[in-house]
Amino acid sequence: MSTPRRKLFGTDGVRGEAGRFPMDAETLRTVGTSLTTHLRERLGRAPVIIVGRDTRESGGWLEQSLIEGALEAGAECQSAGVITTPGVAFLARTLPADAGVVISASHNGYQDNGFKIFAPSGRKLDDETECLIEADILVGTEEKSPSPNTGVHLPDEDLAAALRSRYLDFLQHEIAQGLTLNDQTIVADTANGAASSLGPPLFRRLGASVVAINDKPDGRNINRDCGSLHIEALQEKVIATGADMGVAFDGDADRSLFVDAKGRFVDGDATLWVLGKYMHDRGELSNGLVVATVMSNIGLEIALRSRGLRLFRTDVGDKYVLEELTRSGAGLGGEQSGHIIFPRLSLAGDGLITTLCLLRAMRDERKPLHELTEGFKRYPQVLVNVEVREKRPFVEVEQIQKLVRETESQLGDAGRLLLRYSGTEPLARVMIEGHDQAMIEAHARNLAMVIKRTLGAK
Repeated sequence: MSTPRRKLFGTDGVRGEAGRFPMDAETLRTVGTSLTTHLRERLGRAPVIIVGRDTRESGGWLEQSLIEGALEAGAECQSAGVITTPGVAFLARTLPADAGVVISASHNGYQDNGFKIFAPSGRKLDDETECLIEADILVGTEEKSPSPNTGVHLPDEDLAAALRSRYLDFLQHEIAQGLTLNDQTIVADTANGAASSLGPPLFRRLGASVVAINDKPDGRNINRDCGSLHIEALQEKVIATGADMGVAFDGDADRSLFVDAKGRFVDGDATLWVLGKYMHDRGELSNGLVVATVMSNIGLEIALRSRGLRLFRTDVGDKYVLEELTRSGAGLGGEQSGHIIFPRLSLAGDGLITTLCLLRAMRDERKPLHELTEGFKRYPQVLVNVEVREKRPFVEVEQIQKLVRETESQLGDAGRLLLRYSGTEPLARVMIEGHDQAMIEAHARNLAMVIKRTLGAK
């Protein structure tokens, strides 16, 4: 009897506990071999692969394992050492190389790790090649046991430093061209991650006074009570230092969240609002369109509408945001989490690029961040989970559809209802936004009761 096929690649690569399948040394070696083999078949020559990692203690031996597998299959590998995820995507695009692999679990704790693979375009690897690599990984996995590794890969430090410098030069001279920050004080929370040795030096190159916090990685403190998931320390530091703004990155710095000079939190939705207006005023926002996901607050949609701009929503995941940006030709998209994409600058979300673009908007508009966010009002939101026995399409259940229509009618243009199933758990999620907290809570309870009655677990 055959076992069901497992799916390893999600919308953001592969993640798991370091030392256990699929984030063990043997699997990473297979990834290196498989990627090289399929690239050789396609290219008819030995591929060039760029590798980088974040600051987790497992990063070194996982990187070593991947490189060993790639070298055995005939690849040429260049390691940038500790570098951001978008830094690897940039290097893959510009060196040129045939692929880039970053060893990182993004905002997860240090016990986890993961990998993402980029094509030469800077986009994540195509689904077809992912499936081929996944099939190679899964061959014989039932016989594999966890295989922790204590070896450490020591990259050519001169080469690694040169690759990181190439990325910083790109940010300084191309993205930040003409931007001077001599009168700005910035607090940078680098989450003890990959931005620790890149973000503060970049801002200082541009003339800013930088207060760096959580910038001393020890292999185990990445994302621990800091960075984009824990904004409180950044807020306190901005107020204490009188800084003009604060920025918090996650472990691999593909996202950034902000704090204004008053200590107020500026999330990805507010960032899209500021940059959407700024780009539109300069003729850089194609079709007056901003792309976000179904999780973005309706306040963003209403604010953009007030300026004659449109919001297009995709499924959750930067992969889907990028697909729509490519399809529509739009110039700006992102997620509430701070993962912002400027397709004309980079096809990978880049927290450092986002920060530079926001700083440029502040300078050109001659306004502090708290003034630029005016006009965006976050609407109350309620989320209710209901355990279900089956995931039937909601449109097939008349009782649910009837209540959905009634609820949406009462919410009107100043509210939003989203019903979706969890991708990993037997749960239906009811999300409602509107101007009145008590009203949306009542609507959510009513919908939850109907879902429980019709689809709920026995």
